[in-house]
Amino acid sequence: MLQLQSITKDYKAGNTVVHALKSVDMSFRKSEFVSVLGPSGCGKTTLLNIIGGLDHYTNGELFIDGISTKNYSDRDWDTYRNSRIGFVFQSYNLIPHQTVSENVELALAISGIDKAERVRRAREALEKVGLKGQENKKPNQLSGGQCQRVAIARALINNPEILLADEPTGALDTTTSIQIMDLIREISKECLVIMVTHNPELAEKYSTRIIKLLDGEVVGDTNPFDGKAEETPVLPQTDNAVDKKKRHTKKSKLSLWGAIKLSAKNLLSKLKRTFLVCLAGSIGIIGVATVLAVSNGTQNYIHSMQNDMLSGNPVTISEEAFDLNAALSARSTMANAEAVKNSIENGYVNVDNMIDYLIKRGDNMTSFKVTNDISKEYVSFVKAMPTEYYAAIATYYGIDLSNNLYTEFAFDGATKNISLSAANQTYRALLDEVVTNDQTGAFDEFKNFAQYFSLVTESFMQAPDNSDFILSQYDILSNPETSKIATQANEIMIVVNDDTALSDLLLSQFGYFAQKEFFNVVYKAIDDDNYNEALWKNKFGYDDLMNKTFTWYPNDTV
Repeated sequence: MLQLQSITKDYKAGNTVVHALKSVDMSFRKSEFVSVLGPSGCGKTTLLNIIGGLDHYTNGELFIDGISTKNYSDRDWDTYRNSRIGFVFQSYNLIPHQTVSENVELALAISGIDKAERVRRAREALEKVGLKGQENKKPNQLSGGQCQRVAIARALINNPEILLADEPTGALDTTTSIQIMDLIREISKECLVIMVTHNPELAEKYSTRIIKLLDGEVVGDTNPFDGKAEETPVLPQTDNAVDKKKRHTKKSKLSLWGAIKLSAKNLLSKLKRTFLVCLAGSIGIIGVATVLAVSNGTQNYIHSMQNDMLSGNPVTISEEAFDLNAALSARSTMANAEAVKNSIENGYVNVDNMIDYLIKRGDNMTSFKVTNDISKEYVSFVKAMPTEYYAAIATYYGIDLSNNLYTEFAFDGATKNISLSAANQTYRALLDEVVTNDQTGAFDEFKNFAQYFSLVTESFMQAPDNSDFILSQYDILSNPETSKIATQANEIMIVVNDDTALSDLLLSQFGYFAQKEFFNVVYKAIDDDNYNEALWKNKFGYDDLMNKTFTWYPNDTV
């Protein structure tokens, strides 16, 4: 039934090779009590593990019922161990949080036997080893001998053909050892028992065959077997025999529910330790998650800051421009504070006194002018940039529509008549023309840099074509519930700065100052006697700025 041919087992430890078994040849009968004797390290346990499928041989061949195991898969070895082998270990290897009955039932659970059948067979096996009535006790409530009996009952529960015992009496006293050996001898009448022991007296008294090992080789065999077929009487096939035949081919597998129940019981039996392990694991996971969160948050913050900076201060490359950064860097802290000191007030759009500053810096304006040579190749290069480098790109071709944009008045090109709003003569002031063509002399010191007004502010610009980017960078102030960003060609948005302010220069270009109000701003800047306090404006309500109609007139018509 079981035959070993030239079995060799080597263990490698670095550059050293340990030969545990050296070309071992032996065969076993279907029913006998074999004791394997030898000093420690001679290969007894290795031999037992190879026979039981717990370890694999290096060379040679192991035959089971004449069939080689060379091509056995892991699943085949599982089936072999569960259906044909019973193990009895020196240390019992019982599961402490399960009852005696549940320990014995485990092999049947792996075989897929239903609960009622498992309980019945477990009680029979426990009664057979003398433990009737102990089914519901835990292993820690039993003596050493009783625990070994439970281990034997567990090994026998599946009616194995081979019982492997590794020092089954090594941890027992003499009296209990004799009881266990008597039990194993009875079992050997029905199946093959292979026992590893250091006690030659027990082997001589109970075994029908003694094999001696020394340094991995067989040096003695009291009842050798040549492996030829044994002559056994032909008996009618029993239910037990049929059951064994089925189990030889049935795959061993613990059900998912069974695995969950075993795991749950194990966790509950060590609740405090489980809690501490979970707590320690959670701290580790939370720590890693925190580091990742902080890292991701920092990256997002940097990305958000970059977007905010670029939306508030976009990278603009113009053919001719006024270097506003250079101009503003010349402003002292006091002058900068003076420009916005006029009651910045929430709920209003405040006026930043840019004209006043420009007048006082008039002599230095030409030094802030910048000219760039922008070619078609450069434009193509910018447009070909990878999309991850920018949120939106807009290209402008020098068409200044703002010079001919007017609001709240009608212009008749044929008669050259301007129909002004009767209330306050509101229209967009063409600053450079007003100053340049002034005949009163009031703006004389203004004229030398009037041509640069259009470079200081860009009154009308095309919005980026990325609505999500716009909404991520700007808040809608007028009425967030009903207002929306401009999406149509005839819609205009007013963009204010962080102080909710627009420069007086820009407001003049938009036409939100009447002509006389604009003149008043200039009079105030140059300390002219014509300045009128009653016409001074330093804030606008949202309703004053919203819902205006801007009309563009072709240049020739104007």
